[in-house]
Amino acid sequence: MSSLRIIFMGTPEFAVPSLEALVDSGCQVVAVITAPDKPQGRGQELKGSPVKDSAMKHNIPVLQPTNLKSPEFQEELRSYKADLQVVVAFRMLPEAVWAMPRLGSFNLHASLLPQYRGAAPINWAIINGEKETGVTTFFLLHEIDTGKIIFQEKEPIHDDDNAGSLYERLMRKGAELVVRTVKAVESGNYPAMEQREIGELKAAPKIFKETCAINWHHASADIRNFVRGLSPYPAAWTSIHEKIYKIFRVEILPSGGGDRNHAWETDNKTYLHFRTADGWVAITDFQPEGKRRMSIEQFFLGNKI
Repeated sequence: MSSLRIIFMGTPEFAVPSLEALVDSGCQVVAVITAPDKPQGRGQELKGSPVKDSAMKHNIPVLQPTNLKSPEFQEELRSYKADLQVVVAFRMLPEAVWAMPRLGSFNLHASLLPQYRGAAPINWAIINGEKETGVTTFFLLHEIDTGKIIFQEKEPIHDDDNAGSLYERLMRKGAELVVRTVKAVESGNYPAMEQREIGELKAAPKIFKETCAINWHHASADIRNFVRGLSPYPAAWTSIHEKIYKIFRVEILPSGGGDRNHAWETDNKTYLHFRTADGWVAITDFQPEGKRRMSIEQFFLGNKI
């Protein structure tokens, strides 16, 4: 049971296990800060974030500021007299907010910092063909993802991982690390190591639709990593006859392949192959424009390219 008064900040599903783990471990979460409700679905009904839903389930007060620099919000935040703030998948905080608690604020980041600072560390680690990543807790400073490291836990990236499977594992591992970090900060017994920027630093910038377009002039292995690093969301894509196809999985074909004069080939029954810089890949799982996600074989039961 922790005596610390904790404010938790987060919005998406990735942050929920961390909040739940804090509550389950007996931590005193006095308030949750999350994004304002957003219109969702066909009816554009206002819906709260996954973190808001979790907080309400546990009867924790929820604040949903539109402006973190607002004096009114900061005054309300101050009224909770937090000892520590825990930040998981939230937005950038002004110093007046992250410096407010007496023990400061720490963040959970889904990489082994200083590598993959930025908004999409899970995606970029797979896209770049990494064999290992992890989670890091660190104290917040002015520059994003640069504060002193408290703890890190490594996680292997398997050859058949995609962004979705790795996300699930890091989400759970991160929740455990958040609880461990809170206990260490409360006891005053923890490392606070400066981030050592040795060698090439790889960034993890936000991913946009344009980022997700497949460049078939790259090598087959790089294309495979690119596809799995964006699967299932936001999904890599390519255009065929001016229609967009989201690509969720590709397999590298043995050496040889089809006609080098063609960019892609299909029999409209069992396969769709694309030429790459060094060979061919087979599309096995995709989503044609205006249709659901399906296998190539399912698509060709009633369609042709």
